[in-house]
Amino acid sequence: MRFLEEVLVSADVILWKRKDVTLSILLVTLAAWVVFEKSGYTLLSLVSSVFLLLIIILFLWAKAASILNRPAPPLPDLHLSEEMVNEVANFIRLHVNNLLSVSQDIALGKDSRLFFKVAAYLWLIYFVGGLTDFLTLSYTSLVIILTIPALYEKYEDHIDKYGIVSCRKLQQLYVKLDQDYIRRVQKWILEKKKLS
Repeated sequence: MRFLEEVLVSADVILWKRKDVTLSILLVTLAAWVVFEKSGYTLLSLVSSVFLLLIIILFLWAKAASILNRPAPPLPDLHLSEEMVNEVANFIRLHVNNLLSVSQDIALGKDSRLFFKVAAYLWLIYFVGGLTDFLTLSYTSLVIILTIPALYEKYEDHIDKYGIVSCRKLQQLYVKLDQDYIRRVQKWILEKKKLS
């Protein structure tokens, strides 16, 4: 039940039903993107600097507290329960095994269709990765995720109408390509097999 509530909250954010949260997310990510782009920081260097500053502050606070006979900084009990570690490990194991199984099917040629899908997606990632850096790609993806569904919901009738027209034109193009080229190649392959 809790999972369903989280999904509904996420859908509300993506569809701009909770405008304040969506706008906050966009503004914070825009600010982070500008900071990273203009300062030359990377995520790793920024996180490292923040943790270094935090450790220095806590260390000095603890030393000053012991000198001044004051209480030490309040820290929560930091530990991982065995149950939580086992759940995370089981989750990761299941997904890695699924990925390895699919990879094995592709490598052994059992699923040609999936091979072409994976190859197309990897080529697309390679192409897009060559055009931009990861940070800009992440920010752009977030903006797209937060705008496209809301625009679709607002203009659903118009988009569906043009989508149906486009789908019909693509089907007509496929039929024409199939008749003109693909069938000729298939006939040629069959003739070659018969001659062999």
